[in-house]
Amino acid sequence: MGIKKGKSDGAKITKAVIAVAGSGTRFLPATKTMPKEMLPIVDKPIIQLVVEELVSAGITDIILVTRSDKRALEDHFDHNTMLEHELKANGKNHYCNEITRVSEMANFIYIRQKGPYGNGTPVLCSANLVKDEPFVYVWGDDLVKARESFTGSMIKDYERNGHLMIGVQQVPKEVVNLYGIVKLRPGTNEIEDIIEKPGIDEAPSQLADFGRMILDGEIIEILKETPLGKGKELWVVDAIREYIRRGGIFLAKEVHDGEWLTTGDPLNYLKAVLKYAVARDDIGPELREFLASLQ
Repeated sequence: MGIKKGKSDGAKITKAVIAVAGSGTRFLPATKTMPKEMLPIVDKPIIQLVVEELVSAGITDIILVTRSDKRALEDHFDHNTMLEHELKANGKNHYCNEITRVSEMANFIYIRQKGPYGNGTPVLCSANLVKDEPFVYVWGDDLVKARESFTGSMIKDYERNGHLMIGVQQVPKEVVNLYGIVKLRPGTNEIEDIIEKPGIDEAPSQLADFGRMILDGEIIEILKETPLGKGKELWVVDAIREYIRRGGIFLAKEVHDGEWLTTGDPLNYLKAVLKYAVARDDIGPELREFLASLQ
């Protein structure tokens, strides 16, 4: 299959796929009955912050690739008429308006994940819904705390240059072995290769990739042909590498005026909670005083 280059055809990106079928084993027993993506960042679950970033970028259709024990995700983005009625009756209109807003932010579509393990599988599960359109692909537990929607800035870049891309952020050298590390073509933001968890002294850069991507039908077609990789899982990065090998241009989009925050393990989750909490006007000042008192 030939790869198109510089293929900006004016297509608007209105769809996003969110991978939320993981087990959250590092948070057990808390995630035995509650999806990891529903863990709160103060008073909003992780997944809501992800969706808000997408919606503020102009996304209207959000496809969540989920599984049978993730019904709480579906319920969160649905109306709860009993609760809405109760809040109105008790004069708690602010809370009523907020939960109503959540259910009306976008058109939510739910797909049960089928296929091999791996982060490439949600893309294939969504293929019939995204068709040949460009779309945003997101991990349900990755946050980007920024003044402007990071997804929005990616979409603006795509509309300008027509190239697929993945979010990246500089990480300390001592942790490059924990992430997929991007190798760029000299003097550009074009990706030459992505090395999964390289040795600290072997990493080509300190740019780690994370769960914000713009993909399209060409990546889907490559994924259909991609053999299972590390851990006998289907990896989207393997399809990206093949896309590049075939001559496609795939860009790295670095976070500016913001920060990628992973919530994939308890320590990083707690760091994310604190970073969001101390930035709030209502609880931030008092929380900062409390944290200072612990030192």
